[in-house]
Amino acid sequence: MSKVDVLLGLQWGDEGKGKIVDVLTPDYDVIARFQGGPNAGHTLEFNGIKHVLHIIPSGIFHKEKLNVIGNGVLIEPAIFNEEVEALRQKNVEPTENLYISKKAHLILPSHRLLDAANEQAKGNAKIGSTLKGIGPAYTDKIARTGIRVGDIMEFDFREKYQLLKFQHLQIAKMLKYDVESFRIGGLSLDEYEVRWMESLETLRKFKLINSEYFINNCLKEGKRVLAEGAQGSMLDIDFGSYPFVTSSSTITAGVCSGLGVAPSSIGRVMGITKAYCTRVGAGPFPTELFDATGHTLCELGHEFGATTGRARRCGWIDIPALRYACMLNGVTDLIVTKPDVMNDFDEVKMCVSYVINDKETEEIPFEFNEVEIRPKLVAFEGWKHSLGSAKNYDSLPPQLLAYLSAIELRTGVRIMAVSVSPDRKDVLFRS
Repeated sequence: MSKVDVLLGLQWGDEGKGKIVDVLTPDYDVIARFQGGPNAGHTLEFNGIKHVLHIIPSGIFHKEKLNVIGNGVLIEPAIFNEEVEALRQKNVEPTENLYISKKAHLILPSHRLLDAANEQAKGNAKIGSTLKGIGPAYTDKIARTGIRVGDIMEFDFREKYQLLKFQHLQIAKMLKYDVESFRIGGLSLDEYEVRWMESLETLRKFKLINSEYFINNCLKEGKRVLAEGAQGSMLDIDFGSYPFVTSSSTITAGVCSGLGVAPSSIGRVMGITKAYCTRVGAGPFPTELFDATGHTLCELGHEFGATTGRARRCGWIDIPALRYACMLNGVTDLIVTKPDVMNDFDEVKMCVSYVINDKETEEIPFEFNEVEIRPKLVAFEGWKHSLGSAKNYDSLPPQLLAYLSAIELRTGVRIMAVSVSPDRKDVLFRS
């Protein structure tokens, strides 16, 4: 019986998961998303063309591979429909190799309304939601009032839909939100609802499965399964910088509940980290740079959200947070992305510990959001060299290799590969 290998982000998301999944897909038979929803934005780039996926797994461009949207994922039918149409324009027909769990929950238009109402009600305490309805949909899932993909095939679907919508409208009114002014892409709630309902026809054309049986049967048959995560470990609902987190389990444990596999079925855990750090939205970010260096990282790294378009906050790599994420996930292999963004830097820095109330610590404090954290930084000589000519890991500039070795030493995890450009061909694997 084979194992499920896992690939996930170790920071605050945007580490380059989509590209790496696409690169690794030839080694697997099944690519399965296990959590998150359209708040994710997985960017792939090849042949000079950029592709952004939000709900569909990043292995979809490999026609001979099966892709699964697991039960832990949220699906917004209208966004899903747009994604399907975009793939078809690229001559990719997803109905041929994409299966969808019947137990995956749906995001209703009124979930998106509630998201906006909740964010407005928080005032200055906003968490920076993507306003895609993620939080309210997961709330209904836990409250046992949600609607699942399998429900769209049932005779009483409309009745369930209207009841839940009514509840959402009542909550929005209690929050004193102006429902009449609410818009999604310029459409009113009722107008968008028409588009949403029409999009269900696209969803019904896919193979809807009991994904937990499907995945486990694949493992019994010896097929190789890669679980693809969304967001990042520091946004985990339990272990992230709460409350500035997402609404799902973004760590390895989420694979078990998001796909229906046993902990003993987990194999390699490949964690992705940028050579620096970024974060979208509010929340603590100890190594954030507010100077010209931070601006340069943002500009050279094209650090703008694939889902929101918002500029990302940028800073030096955070080793305490990275070590924490490696511990939580049981990371067996590291993949480092985007060192090429710092090719022209005279020096690069690394946060090796925090100073809180004049005491040095390497742990993430419970009061992460409440205390002033000063990062203790160690400087490294910049490599001042284009990485385009590197043909393998060992041919990288010695200054970069020293920086990567420091990451390995301080996390205790071996680096298996480095990505040196946005293109899928520029991933250098270690022998």
